[in-house]
Amino acid sequence: MSRYDEDIDRAEKLMQSNPDSALGILDAIDPSELKQDSLRAKYHYLKGYGHLSRNQSMIGDSLIRVAHEYYRGKDVVRDVRSGMVLAWYRFWTGDTPGAIAMLDSLSSLADVPDSVMAQTLRARVLLGASEYQGSPLVPYAKRLHRLETDSMRKMESRYMLLSAYEYAGETDSALRLLDELIDYARDNKWGDKQFVFEVEKAQLLTEKGMSAESDALVSDIFRKAGPDNEAADLLYFQHAINALNSGDVSRAARNLALADSVAGKLRKDDDAYYRSYSNLLNAIIDFKCTGRIKLMHINGLNNRQNERFNRAMASQWESERGALRQQNRALALKAESKHKTVIILIISLLALIVATGSIWIIRARRQRERESEERIEALQKMVDEYRAMPAPKADEADEEPKDEADESAETGDKEAGDKEADGPEAEETRHRDSAALRGAMLRQLGIIRMVAETPTEQNREMLRRISSIEGNTGRELVDWDNVFEIIDNLYSGFYSKLHERHGDELSLKEEQIIVLMVADFSTKEISVITGQTTSTIYVRKSSIRKKLGVPEKEDIVRFLQEDAGI
Repeated sequence: MSRYDEDIDRAEKLMQSNPDSALGILDAIDPSELKQDSLRAKYHYLKGYGHLSRNQSMIGDSLIRVAHEYYRGKDVVRDVRSGMVLAWYRFWTGDTPGAIAMLDSLSSLADVPDSVMAQTLRARVLLGASEYQGSPLVPYAKRLHRLETDSMRKMESRYMLLSAYEYAGETDSALRLLDELIDYARDNKWGDKQFVFEVEKAQLLTEKGMSAESDALVSDIFRKAGPDNEAADLLYFQHAINALNSGDVSRAARNLALADSVAGKLRKDDDAYYRSYSNLLNAIIDFKCTGRIKLMHINGLNNRQNERFNRAMASQWESERGALRQQNRALALKAESKHKTVIILIISLLALIVATGSIWIIRARRQRERESEERIEALQKMVDEYRAMPAPKADEADEEPKDEADESAETGDKEAGDKEADGPEAEETRHRDSAALRGAMLRQLGIIRMVAETPTEQNREMLRRISSIEGNTGRELVDWDNVFEIIDNLYSGFYSKLHERHGDELSLKEEQIIVLMVADFSTKEISVITGQTTSTIYVRKSSIRKKLGVPEKEDIVRFLQEDAGI
């Protein structure tokens, strides 16, 4: 079951008890998205039925025809109710005869539940009364009275039958029914209903030609309800008609003047209905008094008719505007729904991007962690290798230095003796030892560079541990004497030559920077190893240029190696 099925089913359950909520649910649905015939029929049927229940404009319910055609012969209840809604739609669009014919057809159907048939008959009697039908309406009103079960509904059906009797000219039947209604209202203490029925009886007595009895009843109503009751203008008007029918024109004129005065106070601007009768009676009385018809009375009658017509047209236009507002609301809801869908898609896309970015960041972080662990493992392995190296022999460490001449002679004799004793094999061994020493120094320099590239606290601590094997580093990250020795061995005595020529001019920090530059360390890496900021390194480089006379665009290391011969 789709979402629309559930929403329409929920609206159907609410329609009898809360039609406003049901219509609210239906208004949120775009009918163009209903692809099944059953859903479309049910939607338009419930929409029209809701408008009928709320007595709202049905100008926009033209598709009720689709629902009625769908339910015909399939579902008797929905067939009859959708037909009744279609009849009311025809009435709203000005086709009252077509609406009455539709209801006549529905009323003739068999096997229709009484509650559903009562609704149909009620609509039939109401529309028939609007067309002033008399005799044709009486059987429908009687049948409705028999089917009604609720006491209030029964009384309403009897009042509808009363109207049918009046329009049919069956005054005696109407008066008998009115007496029953008055007694019923009195017994049930429905004062307002009794008042309405007694006013209706006064009018019927006038219709029957019983003017005196009508005047007596009107006077009795004034006595019980007071001179300022809500129907006072109609009661004075009834007195005027009775006086005119009796030939007493002056009394008729006085009562009509009272009626007009009271109507102005009671109805104020909403007196069009009353004036449509009052103007006619004024014209008759004026003709009785003067023997002439005045154009102003005819204009008044015509203006009142035009006013009623304009009001009816305004009501129809308002209904049409209401239907357009409903359609606009439906379109707005559809646009809002699409807007929400776009927002949801954008949010989903953003969430996907964020999730993808988070996954990428997590993976990159894990990769860095793995690389860091591998570096730490490699550093630890190097530390272990350095610790496992044999210590220098005691006799070599404690051997007294000899003077240079003796040492040179002794060295020459030793080398000659070694060459004679060992031959080519000893020479090859010395080359291997020199290559091994150079490799070890390069590895140590590589460790320093690796820490400079990734200066985590773990890497810094590992470098301190490696440097501390050779000696005490203090607060420094490396043993600088060891670094200077490495640079000398790898770069042809570079540090010793630099210190010998410029040791008086350069500070220790500046010498450290130069030897790291020789080993091709970047400014950032130099700042990590020396424990200074990059901006400080740039300042010290400028100072080195000035002290050594290095041109501004010349590389410091190239200048020292080529021009200075270091």
